[in-house]
Amino acid sequence: MPNMFATLLVIIAIASRLLPHTSQFTALLAVSLFAGIYLSRRQALFVPLIVMIVTDIILGFHDTMLFTWGSILLISWLGTWVKARKSLPMVFSGSVLSAVIFFIITNFGAWLMMYPHTWAGISECYTLAIPFFRSTLVSTIAYSLVLYAGYEWLLQRAQGTSLARLF
Repeated sequence: MPNMFATLLVIIAIASRLLPHTSQFTALLAVSLFAGIYLSRRQALFVPLIVMIVTDIILGFHDTMLFTWGSILLISWLGTWVKARKSLPMVFSGSVLSAVIFFIITNFGAWLMMYPHTWAGISECYTLAIPFFRSTLVSTIAYSLVLYAGYEWLLQRAQGTSLARLF
C-alpha cells in the first residue's frame, strides 16, 4: 500500500481529533481499524501511533495514555484479523468491537488512576462513561463504513486505469 494512503489516514484522524467535534466523535478508532485492514502490519501500527503522538502533543498528555494508546494498537491488530475476512458485515462488526475495546480498556485505566479501587469505584467509572460510549460507537461505525465503502468504490473504479497503482 502506498505511503501516500497511510499519510492520508493520518491526516484524517488528526483532523478529526483537532477540529471542533462532538465529544468522542472522531475518526481515530475507524482509522486504526482501517489501517489494520488495508495497510502493511508495520504501517498499521505506525499510523495510529503517529496520530496519537501528534495529537497528544497538542491536546496534552494524560495519566491514561498507556491505556488509550494500547487500545488503539489492539484495534489496529483487530483490523489485521478482519483483513482476511473483509466484507461489509465484518467491517461493521469490527467497528462495533473497536468501540467496545476502547471503552473497556480506557475506562479501566481511568478507574485505576482516578477512582477508588473498589466495586463502587469501578461501577461509578463505567457508569459515568456510558454517555461518551454512544458518540464513540456511532463515530466508529460511521467513519468505518464510509472509509470502507469509499475505498472499495475507488478501488473498483480505478481498476484497469493508470490510477490502479495508487491502490
